[in-house]
Amino acid sequence: MTFLKRRKPVKGTEEHPRQQEDEQPKDKSRSGPTAINHATFLVGGFLGLFLGLVTSVYVTTLHENDLWFSSIQEVEREISFRTECGLYYSYYKQMLQAPTINQGLKELMYDNQTESRRTINLLKRMNIYQEVFLSILYRILSLQNYLEPVYFYVYTVFGLQALYVISLYMTSWLLSGTWISGALAAVWYILNRIDTTRVEFTIPLRENWSLPFFALQIMAITYYLRPQLKPFQQRLSLTLIVASTFLFCITWQFNQFILLIQAVALFSLDCLTMVPASKVRSLYLVQVVSLLLVWILQFNNTMLLGSLVLSFILAALVVQHFQRNLKSGTFAIRVAKLTLHLIVVLSLTILTNNIIKRILGLESDEHIFKFLKAKFGFGATRDFDAKLYLCEEAFGLLPHDTFQRLLQTLILPLYLLVLVITLIVAVIVAIGNLGNCSTPFQNLPVKEEKVIVMRPDVAYNLMHNVLFGLLALSTMRMKYLWTSHMCMFSSAAICSHHFWSLNLKAIRLYSPQWVRAVRFAVPILICIYLYHEFWPKIMAELSDLREFYDPDTVELMNWIKMNTSRDAVFAGSMQLLAGIKLCTGRTITNHPHYEDKKLRDRTKQIYQIYSKRPPEEVYKILRLYGTNYIVVEDSICYERRHSRGCRLRDLLDIANGHVMDGSGANDPDLKTSPYPRFCDEIKSTAPPYSTYFSRVFKNKTFHVYRLKKKKEMH
Repeated sequence: MTFLKRRKPVKGTEEHPRQQEDEQPKDKSRSGPTAINHATFLVGGFLGLFLGLVTSVYVTTLHENDLWFSSIQEVEREISFRTECGLYYSYYKQMLQAPTINQGLKELMYDNQTESRRTINLLKRMNIYQEVFLSILYRILSLQNYLEPVYFYVYTVFGLQALYVISLYMTSWLLSGTWISGALAAVWYILNRIDTTRVEFTIPLRENWSLPFFALQIMAITYYLRPQLKPFQQRLSLTLIVASTFLFCITWQFNQFILLIQAVALFSLDCLTMVPASKVRSLYLVQVVSLLLVWILQFNNTMLLGSLVLSFILAALVVQHFQRNLKSGTFAIRVAKLTLHLIVVLSLTILTNNIIKRILGLESDEHIFKFLKAKFGFGATRDFDAKLYLCEEAFGLLPHDTFQRLLQTLILPLYLLVLVITLIVAVIVAIGNLGNCSTPFQNLPVKEEKVIVMRPDVAYNLMHNVLFGLLALSTMRMKYLWTSHMCMFSSAAICSHHFWSLNLKAIRLYSPQWVRAVRFAVPILICIYLYHEFWPKIMAELSDLREFYDPDTVELMNWIKMNTSRDAVFAGSMQLLAGIKLCTGRTITNHPHYEDKKLRDRTKQIYQIYSKRPPEEVYKILRLYGTNYIVVEDSICYERRHSRGCRLRDLLDIANGHVMDGSGANDPDLKTSPYPRFCDEIKSTAPPYSTYFSRVFKNKTFHVYRLKKKKEMH
């Protein structure tokens, strides 16, 4: 990290800012790498690789210890992939079971088992190219005799954790100038595992595939934004940015929202003249190219074309083209120009996005904006899909226990200290830039003086931290985008020569010897404390052996495989149906991949089995989607996990205009339903329910009912 710098009188002109930016400083004392530099680089490189592998082995061991994965049945392994994880893994399994690769791809492109009575292109709808790639690789390498398919999949995801940690390690090293900061970042990542990753119990989740590539992209951007890079170094880093951004986008459906925040960060830094405008435009182009490549591979997925990030980048570039004198004038004039610039860009972004969505008829992501509108207080909503998100803890505010855990590892107080100091420096630099007609990337002749500056790579990582921190505070599920970067940024600052120089000068204790001593003593003392405090806990965690146990679900899956036809259609909760598709291969009516308007409408209809509707209406709805069996879950019908108003049955009652169960207030326009709750009353096996449904399976958790055919009703 760099804060203080002595400007020296250098002749330069405004005509060649890029050449001057990329020109290497002449320093005879650093004319070539020394043996010590080589040794340091090798030691740091091997340590980074070692810590990455340790992380991968660590989460693999935790997964094995928690489930006894190597000894349980295949059906139990598949059940352990809960909710949407099971859905994604089912396509990997489906590709391996196909007679040929071409046949497997054809089945994915013309799938009619994921949504009954509807043929969809799964490669277009979902981000499952990673499952396709792994299944093809497994076939090509002929691993059938050496490694079970499930282990090939699991080990690949856990292996990506090594890439994740190595990327954080290298980013911290780049910012601080020492590999010690990278080691501290990796240690913090491991010790804060509960808040930095959930890979060991949600293996196929899309974020576990994409976030390692996102960390790699941040590392490449950090290197790309370093000053005085040679043209070859710029091209190399830009190539890595393109590759990592593309891999990040192709593996996660929420890529557009993450890239939007990243684009906003770059836009803000460009406006404040803290990052070279040419490099910002290059990074904009990388984002656009990556999204368009994914759009092509996903068979013209309109959700990508209608993304806010593309509209924002287009608006920013267009406005910037016509407002060329944005960075000229006095401080007051520049602030006024920037305010106008911001208003115009935001207005054009919204206008462009609305036009694109109207032209494409895009409704895939409308539930997300309804959720955001309700979450941030822009009006109450009764929308079923929005409330489904609002009532989930994962989409609520970051809970207090997260801060307690981060406090125990010392990262939270140190992070806040680093953040406050770097923010103060950033504000000073931004104000200075706005008051200066020239840019800090142009070496104009000035008097020799001490000025506060901030390197572009440091400025980017600071802005990244602030924006993703705000996102994490507002939405718990997004904390994994912030906490890992928190580990990296904090360790980089703590081990930075310039960070301690600034602080020691502020308290009048500066000397090169003090800076050197504090710079290395602080991280070493932190590591000693962490070892003393957490090593016994890690050993205890690794010795805690458990076993997967879910006999009711295993019994249900085995019964379905043994007692129903291969073409039977099942209806029920999204989470359970994903498991049914994976474990039994049966056709399902709905699933947890919620980014489709028709699927959301279908799910709401299927969920009427938990509402207060007459049996004949529920029967007609289920028949509309070709349902043969419904699975009713007591955990949903009599749910107590959520408070009143957030239980699934409450959401359905409100959406249907009915009064909720239990004591408490109801909106005045809600009416009492004349019918009992379907999921409860169907268990009586009395008319009129017995007219339409017959129970064929029951255990402590699940009740399976077969829909009778018309000829059986008489």
